[in-house]
Amino acid sequence: MGLLTRLGRDRRGVSAVEFALLAPVMIAFYFGMAEFCQGYMAQKRMGHVAATVADLVAQSSTLSGSNVDDFFTVGALVMKPFSANPLKQRVSNITVNSSGVAKVIWSRGTGLTARPVGSNVTLPTGLLANGESVVMAEATYDYDSPVDYLMPSITKFSHSYYLRPRNVETVAYTN
Repeated sequence: MGLLTRLGRDRRGVSAVEFALLAPVMIAFYFGMAEFCQGYMAQKRMGHVAATVADLVAQSSTLSGSNVDDFFTVGALVMKPFSANPLKQRVSNITVNSSGVAKVIWSRGTGLTARPVGSNVTLPTGLLANGESVVMAEATYDYDSPVDYLMPSITKFSHSYYLRPRNVETVAYTN
């Protein structure tokens, strides 16, 4: 009995037992938060891609296909240090006609199909009045977690960004 009583009162290993119980939970929280932050950074960078491409197009008066392709290359550079391979981009010039319908004037994409010229587009309410135009840049990114046991499937991020042309009423596009 004396041995069991002494063993029951001994507190020397309590910290080690507490650590053994809490360490796996804390490590899982740490890796989960690190992975969440990586995904959040990828999403924010993808949003910056859409904003950057829209801004570059909105500053232009006329564009060619090679100019837009250069803007897409800049967008891919914005994604660094993340891979630009899953990045898809599209930029379109939208004008609201006298009937209040938003129509595509021109569109170009990489990874995303260009919108058909003359097709209708749904814009946020109150964005444009009749006769006005807007540059709409869209980006999508398929984020694949490097730690697949936390996020086993691909997460798809997407963002649309709208800017009015700065120097002209409508940005002209030549092929």
